[in-house]
Amino acid sequence: MFSAVFPEGALAERCSALPGQQLLRRAVIAPVVVYLESGQVALGLLDGDVLTHRMGTVDGPFWLEASSALLELPALVDVVAETPAVFRKISRTAFRHWYNTVPVEVRKLLLDLARAHRQQSELAVSRLVKDAEARCAEWLLRHAQTSAHGALAVMLQQHKRLIAAQLGIAPETLSRVLRHLRERSLISGSGRVVHLVDPGGLRSLAGV
Repeated sequence: MFSAVFPEGALAERCSALPGQQLLRRAVIAPVVVYLESGQVALGLLDGDVLTHRMGTVDGPFWLEASSALLELPALVDVVAETPAVFRKISRTAFRHWYNTVPVEVRKLLLDLARAHRQQSELAVSRLVKDAEARCAEWLLRHAQTSAHGALAVMLQQHKRLIAAQLGIAPETLSRVLRHLRERSLISGSGRVVHLVDPGGLRSLAGV
C-alpha cells in the first residue's frame, strides 16, 4: 500500500535509526510525515535525553503521529527508536497531495478518526504530566460552551464517575477538586451546570 501511494523517490526518503535516536519531537510541526517500516519505537515525553514519561511502544509498519499531520498540529509525543529501525520520511506537501486525492467521504472519515485519536492522546498525555486539578481544569475548558451573553459554562451530561474515569481519578477526587475550584472562585454552580467564572485562571492551572 505504501509503495503504491508513495513510490521510491525524493518524496519518500528511506532512512535508518539506531536505538536511542529521536524520530519525532513533541510540540514541533515536523516538515515530514514519518512511516515506520520496521523496528520498534517508544512513545512518551523526553526530559533531556531520558524518556521519563513512557506511553508505550509500537512496531513497524506504522504511521507515526499521522493524526497530527492530518490536523496540521504539532506532534503530541516524543518518538525514540528502541531497536534499529527503518523508516520513510514523506514531505508534508506529498502527504497532503495524497490526502486530497482520496474521495471526500474517505477524507471526512480519516479526519474524524484523527480528531478522536488526538483527543484520546491528549488525555493520555495529560494523565502523565498533570495533577488532578490541572486535568479537571483542562477538561472543563475543552467542554465549555459560550452562552448568548458570552459566558462559559459546562453542562455535565455524564455521571461524575464517568467523567472521573476519563480523567483517571476517583469520583471522590473529582468532587473534591470541583469544590476546591469553587472555593478559589474559578468556577461556580453545584448542579448539572458548571459556570467558568475565571477562564484565564483555569487556563493557567491547566497549563494551556
